[in-house]
Amino acid sequence: MLFSIALMMIIGFLLSGIFNRLKLPGLLGMIITGIILGPYVLNLIASDLLNISKDLREIALIVILIRAGLSLDLRDLKKVGRPAILMCFVPATIEILTVVFLAPIIFNISYIEAAIMGTVLAAVSPAVVVPRMIKLIESGHGKDKSIPQLILAGASVDDIYVIILFTAFMGMYKGAAFDSKSLITVPISIILGLFVGIIVGLVLVYIFKKIHMRDTVKVFIILSLSFLIVSLETYVQDYVPMSGLLGVMALGGTILEAYGLLARRIIGKFSKIWVGAELLLFILVGAAVDIRYLAHAGIGSVAIILLALLGRIIAVNISLLKTPLNMKERLFCSIAYMPKATVQAAIGAIPLTAGVASGNLILTIAVLSIMITAPIGAIGIDRLHPRLLNKIT
Repeated sequence: MLFSIALMMIIGFLLSGIFNRLKLPGLLGMIITGIILGPYVLNLIASDLLNISKDLREIALIVILIRAGLSLDLRDLKKVGRPAILMCFVPATIEILTVVFLAPIIFNISYIEAAIMGTVLAAVSPAVVVPRMIKLIESGHGKDKSIPQLILAGASVDDIYVIILFTAFMGMYKGAAFDSKSLITVPISIILGLFVGIIVGLVLVYIFKKIHMRDTVKVFIILSLSFLIVSLETYVQDYVPMSGLLGVMALGGTILEAYGLLARRIIGKFSKIWVGAELLLFILVGAAVDIRYLAHAGIGSVAIILLALLGRIIAVNISLLKTPLNMKERLFCSIAYMPKATVQAAIGAIPLTAGVASGNLILTIAVLSIMITAPIGAIGIDRLHPRLLNKIT
């Protein structure tokens, strides 16, 4: 395992640095590192490490969502209002409907298989989007209209909505009827996750104000409680839905609101932790990408991804109607809502292993969507934000 970690760090940082020098996002170098070292190419990542890959990726997501919470000023989010809610659901819904309509025509598959494919495709990657929105918040780009906050909040909820629909459609494929009540679990999951995060955050603020301790200790306490919040989601899921990752972001946001001085002190420490967590996250995402399926990808696979993205772009602009955002800012929001990576790597293979007839095709499209949209979205955000967004210092 130590040999694998050493290779991942050396090659990952090396390729990330090369890509940065080429004015390309470093995460592309990390994903390529994972693909090369992963089980489908050189197989140099220890099986013990791959067995806990899901947990390690989740830890990295927790780190970035804590940072997001510590950066997300609720007053800025309140300025956004209605579009923030629409961005949580409308783009994903239109993207799924686009795939449901077109996939049976292009691939001659059933509508339920197309719905499963649509939910696999529709989730935005918070791992790609969130750290970039945090950088924009810190640099002041889009601050005048709270654009990074809008995208950050929407992308975080988008995944919950899509995964719940994915579970429902998989149940339908196995013979269960679609339970419309399952859609009620979306707002319940959001509300309960936010409630738990806020309560834990308020308790922590009280303790931190009463008991003196080093900021480093506070960081580890926050991380530990964040792990517990995410673990709580697993324990209560049979009884009540709850979004642990949203709870983690709410925890960070509560600390910012109730103890802003501490939030400003510790966010730098989480930024340093993210350096390692980001490397681990994207290398393991790359390792989960089975590029053997890319050989089966034809023009139809590329077409469905691009047409689904077009549906998403149209939906983003519908969500932003009657807002003060100009055409450049709406274009930026459309680009920022493109990247796919973490969710596709996590659930792309589930239909195949569950015996879905088009499971191989769904996995191929999931892999291809990562390879196409992660670079386009990341490069678009990094290169175009100075031109498309106003900067306020």
